[in-house]
Order: sequence, then structure tokens, then C-alpha cells
Amino acid sequence: LLLAVGETLSVAESCTGGGLGQMLTDVAGSSKYFMGGVISYDNSVKISLLKVNQQDLTKLGAVSAAVAEQMASGVRSLLSTSWGLSITGIAGPDGGTATKPVGLVYIGLAAPNGEVQSFEYRFGQTRDRALIRHLSACTALDNLRRRLVTYNQDF
Repeated sequence: LLLAVGETLSVAESCTGGGLGQMLTDVAGSSKYFMGGVISYDNSVKISLLKVNQQDLTKLGAVSAAVAEQMASGVRSLLSTSWGLSITGIAGPDGGTATKPVGLVYIGLAAPNGEVQSFEYRFGQTRDRALIRHLSACTALDNLRRRLVTYNQDF
């Protein structure tokens, strides 16, 4: 869909550790629309490269809708792409709390018109780290696909 409309994509990943970028580059010819990504596992990378607000990280935590949105906007700006897609979450098996359990994931999406949105998911039915990471990346791609279809009504 990106190729059909001449748009590009960049990604910012935290809990998936590059899994989303790998899925994208598994497709031959993806270099025509996928420009690259940032693995911002540490908050210092979120702040320095993606321009995530340090106060939001302190107040809301790295696993939050606001941070997912800022990561998506930040990578879109950093790599000068049409779209920015981000993932932040708690992949487990440890690290969860009562308010932010293992499997809590936020996906951020920044569109060419500057609109930014986030989506919350809870994949905590399993404490399987690999499965949570895989589900997160697949769901991020599905969110992008759905948004591309509605954004570019010609499809």
C-alpha cells in the first residue's frame, strides 16, 4: 500500500527490539518504502533521538500512549518519512505491575498530515516474551495497514 501511493515508513521500537523492522525487511523490495528504524530500548535514546519529552517519561512512564505517539512522530521527523510507527510495551515475563501488567503494549502512528494516534493492547494472556513481541509487531503492521486504507481512500 505504501508503494502504491509513493509514501515511506520509519519505525521506532522498544519492547520488540527490532522485530518490526525485521518483518518489514523480510519482504523483497521493502527498501522502496521502508527507510529504517530506531531501537530505543533505553529512555535516553527516546529522549535524544526521538525527542520524547523527559517529563512525560518520568510522569507517565515509557509504556504509555503519549510516549508511543511521541516515538512515532519523532522517528517520522528524524528519518523524514511519510509515516512513523512505534511500539512500546512490557514484553515480560517480568517487569509488570498492577497498573501496567506484562503484555501491555502501546502502538503509535504518525500520519503524513501530522495526525498522531495511539492504540492500547493487552497481550498478557501469556507471559511468553517472544509471543508478546511477535503479536506486538504483527498488530502494529495491521494498524498501519488499516490506517493506510482509510487515509488513502483510492484503495
